[in-house]
Amino acid sequence: MNTPEAWNNDRSDGSRWQKLLGRGRGRAGGPHHAPSPPPPEAYRPSPPVGPPPGQAHYSVPTAGRRPPVATQTPPSAAQMRPPQQGLPPQPRQAPPPPPPQQQVEPSPVALQRLRRDLGRSRVIAFINPKGGVHKTTATVLSAAAMGTARGGGVIAWDDNELRGTLGLRAGSARHGRTIRHLVEHLDQVEAAGVHLPEHLDEFLRHASDGSFDVLAGDEDPKLQRRLDPTTVLRVLDILTRTHGIVCIDTGNNVESPNWRTVVSSVDRLVVTTVPREDAAFSADWMLDHLEEGGYGDLVKNAVTLLSMPTPTPGPLLHDLQRHFSQRPRACAVVPYDPSLEPGAKIEFSALRPQTRAAWFDAAATIVDGL
Repeated sequence: MNTPEAWNNDRSDGSRWQKLLGRGRGRAGGPHHAPSPPPPEAYRPSPPVGPPPGQAHYSVPTAGRRPPVATQTPPSAAQMRPPQQGLPPQPRQAPPPPPPQQQVEPSPVALQRLRRDLGRSRVIAFINPKGGVHKTTATVLSAAAMGTARGGGVIAWDDNELRGTLGLRAGSARHGRTIRHLVEHLDQVEAAGVHLPEHLDEFLRHASDGSFDVLAGDEDPKLQRRLDPTTVLRVLDILTRTHGIVCIDTGNNVESPNWRTVVSSVDRLVVTTVPREDAAFSADWMLDHLEEGGYGDLVKNAVTLLSMPTPTPGPLLHDLQRHFSQRPRACAVVPYDPSLEPGAKIEFSALRPQTRAAWFDAAATIVDGL
């Protein structure tokens, strides 16, 4: 497995990461030369401000003589006239209306790709061992785009073992039930037969527009002991029997039995990251870890999702996009949106039109080939 020390010391063939960061940091390998100063005539001073030649400057008043006092212009008759009473106030001119916002519709091609018959239920995991790389945001908005295009049948599961926030940021809080309550009643739900969707719905939350369902995580960190591989597989079996697409927000521990069980059961991996060195390095390291663990096919068919956390893309964006387009099967880029910055509830309809269109395209890229 590649380590940071090995990448920093490996200069024989040019480390892929050093080359990548070298381009992003400066994009200039040679020495920087200071610009030569302009010629002296470029700084020719301007003529001094003062009286013309031959005229004396204002003299300083001598002692005992008061300087002249500047006279004031008396007010005009119109200025001295008292204001007229009883006249209605003049209406203030209304500001011009803002220009109409440009409507950006999702691509018909992207909608067609999202509505394609997938043959069977598909499981998609959003992964990166580093926090703060928009895993939860990507899970919610991908599920929203897929569910909107497909008319439902999509669920987002918060499988983060240590207090995931997906249940807080997505879905209506019609009740406080989480994955813990589902696990406690797993036997009864599994035995529901043809009434399985109705029984499962008692433990789910729903997006405000009804485009997807939510299975919220629990706040109790001790629950991870109960989410053993067998329980995770039983939950996945229920979700795939009731939904066409299952989007899973994973945790950060790549050695967790829960995490490894999910990875071994998915149809596609979505590597989420942001255009920063630490986040991209973590994503690349994880792909190495998966390849060494025998998941080379999943890595080859994975999709990288680059999310913009700020309005201005960083200098690494294009290099990272090129890098992650060559290693997994595809790389999608989604823009910054101010409605996501507070970290509050995520509403797909609150995004700017161009952001929604970008998420439709990204979701279509995720489901392509499934």
